[in-house]
Amino acid sequence: MGSVAAFGRLTAAAWSLARNDALLPRELDALYPPSLSALSKSLQVFAGRQARDGRPGERLARSLEKLGPVAIKLGQLLSTRADIFGAPFAEDLSRLKDKLEPFPTDVARREVEATLGRPVEALFSRFGEPVAAASLAQAHDATLIDGRRVAVKVLRPGIERRVAQDAEVLNLAARIAERWSVAARRLEPRALAETVIRATELELDFRLEAAGGDELAEVMAKDGYMSAPKVVWDGVGKRVLTQEWAGGTPLSEAAALELPGLDRPALADNLIRAFLAQALDHGVFHADLHEGNLFVAAPAQVTAIDFGIIGRLAPAERRYLAEILWGFLERDYEKVAQTHFDAGYVPRTHSVSAFAQALRAVGEPVFGRAASDVSMSRVLTQLFEITALFDMRLQPQLVLLQKTMMTVEGVARRIDPEHDIWRAADPVVRRWMLRELGPAARAKRFAEEGLEALRNLARLVENPPLPAVAVVAQGKGSPFAWFAIGAAVSGLTFLLAAWVF
Repeated sequence: MGSVAAFGRLTAAAWSLARNDALLPRELDALYPPSLSALSKSLQVFAGRQARDGRPGERLARSLEKLGPVAIKLGQLLSTRADIFGAPFAEDLSRLKDKLEPFPTDVARREVEATLGRPVEALFSRFGEPVAAASLAQAHDATLIDGRRVAVKVLRPGIERRVAQDAEVLNLAARIAERWSVAARRLEPRALAETVIRATELELDFRLEAAGGDELAEVMAKDGYMSAPKVVWDGVGKRVLTQEWAGGTPLSEAAALELPGLDRPALADNLIRAFLAQALDHGVFHADLHEGNLFVAAPAQVTAIDFGIIGRLAPAERRYLAEILWGFLERDYEKVAQTHFDAGYVPRTHSVSAFAQALRAVGEPVFGRAASDVSMSRVLTQLFEITALFDMRLQPQLVLLQKTMMTVEGVARRIDPEHDIWRAADPVVRRWMLRELGPAARAKRFAEEGLEALRNLARLVENPPLPAVAVVAQGKGSPFAWFAIGAAVSGLTFLLAAWVF
């Protein structure tokens, strides 16, 4: 799709939001600064009859559903943060998680047969109606020939074209924001758009999702905070994914939190710890943990589905994340600030101490307090103001992590309104710090660095770039040259022994 068509779709999206009074809802006029209040009143001139129907969240949900899969995913994220946007708004958006309009079952059967290359009856003794429908696919309740109950996920027909169109529009919107808004440039809109688009494109191949689910199932089993259904590989293709049926009740159902014997504080803790253990210990995490993708069972069991978006962290990012969390847990704001500078998140033109002071202003009022006593909208506003003050730019490689952290905290707050995220995070972060940054870990890293230095030295002798070393390598070196190499090796060995012992 060309730029002209993309601009047309972007304009149509803005018009749809304005017609539904979902862009700057009239109900929030009192909260807008004067400039936005004036714009809101102007937009209301264009609002249609549908703008009078329902609450702001209902009107926004209607608009996003028509705008396509990327817009729907934005609504899913907003629906997890009742603490920021209010419970009615979040509840109105919750239908975007798994209650969209399904496509016919006979179409799904044809997709299964075309993808797997055999009749539905060759694998399934029963293939039922859709039980959930989301932005990219829908799930069917089915039974395998061997009697196992499974969920069969089928991609929506023509969804690839919709995603491609959304990608064009999102890229255009990012370019416009970057060109015309100085404030938006700090958020790296083009890099953010590319990250979102790439993640969505990967969701369109269920073979990749099956591999991600299989990998994360192994990771989850090591801690037990969360589990994942087993992949049925015979029922996997580019447009079809088959997994064993997830036990428990979907967390998107209101009755889920009223299950007999459910330990809601422990359930919220397990959710937070599962995410952190995945990210810190293994560098791979489920990056779409909204209620529609979570099933719960008493007393505190969590099962995750839908592994289309997998986040990954390099070792350096894992270390920075752990050190930042640990610094907040210990209320060591100087350490948190220094880690931001070491990671390059804050330009070195600023003062570490001044940044630590700003972090203290945000952290102290919320540390150790129950979630119900903390206004997350106020905290996020403060953080945004501070990041602007210290020229912090969005880190594209951390977008999925930040998005998932926001989602997981919102879900945990819904499960347990008194939830303390810091208390829940403590054992996972503490374990990581002791293992990765303790004396034994430092000794191991030093040994690895010493061995790497020896390998480099060996390569230097085999392929010497310097004349003196070349002479040594040919067996013609002086005793002094051999002594220099021997001293280097001995020195490394001595330092290694001193560090370890």
